[in-house]
Amino acid sequence: MREVIKEMADALATVTGVGGVMLGGSRARGEHRPESDWDLGVYYRGDALGLDALRALAGSDVEVAGPGGWGPWVNGGAWLRVDGVAVDWILRDLDRVERVWEDCRQGRYEVGVQPGHPLGFWSPCYPGEMALGQILADPSGELAALRAETSVYPEPLRTALIAGAWEAEFLVAGAAKGAARADALYVSLCLSKAFGILVQALFAADRRWCLNEKGSLAAAELVATAPPGFGDRVRALLGAQGTTPESLTATVATARALVEETRAALAP
Repeated sequence: MREVIKEMADALATVTGVGGVMLGGSRARGEHRPESDWDLGVYYRGDALGLDALRALAGSDVEVAGPGGWGPWVNGGAWLRVDGVAVDWILRDLDRVERVWEDCRQGRYEVGVQPGHPLGFWSPCYPGEMALGQILADPSGELAALRAETSVYPEPLRTALIAGAWEAEFLVAGAAKGAARADALYVSLCLSKAFGILVQALFAADRRWCLNEKGSLAAAELVATAPPGFGDRVRALLGAQGTTPESLTATVATARALVEETRAALAP
């Protein structure tokens, strides 16, 4: 299958506007299962992307979404099946990736709304994909140069993401108000986002790129900075938060303690 993927990447790299192709996701990191998708990042520049050529490569029965077709951050692409295995093409605007990388080097990041990302799309994902991916096709050498740069985690970004963990305490305070009204949905949303923010901070403390929510808790709980039992405590809180004002209030109180403990562990 890898040979087929390499041939596909080489073909994609010939499309007008495409600068290169990278293997991403669990297969690039060696964390895949036999049924895992093959995620191909198709990096392009400017407005000259040859969509007709992409559609010809994908086949008439596959819909190819152009830039912006899948939302503002997961830019577009296509879902294919090759020998019964899912292969995803994911468009990435190389100019934007480079701008985000420069922001990260300066300690700036943003969290955008994106379908498929319940905790939002964190902009450091772009350079993280570059750092953790495997180059399949890179005619100009641009991807290799950027991958070399992103291999070193920026200290200003680390500082900013750790500092951003303050929002977790703010969210827990909001959850307490929802708990008093037995607003289980609001409490759940507040706690989920609070823990997601802490996960981002723990990844940053370990100078490790966090690409998305999937599997992030299991990885974050292994970080040396994480409080003892962090992962199990989060799972217990999210798995049985309760429905009454009393049970929800107790859950929020326990969550508050975990947030405070984690922030203390993250403090310089």
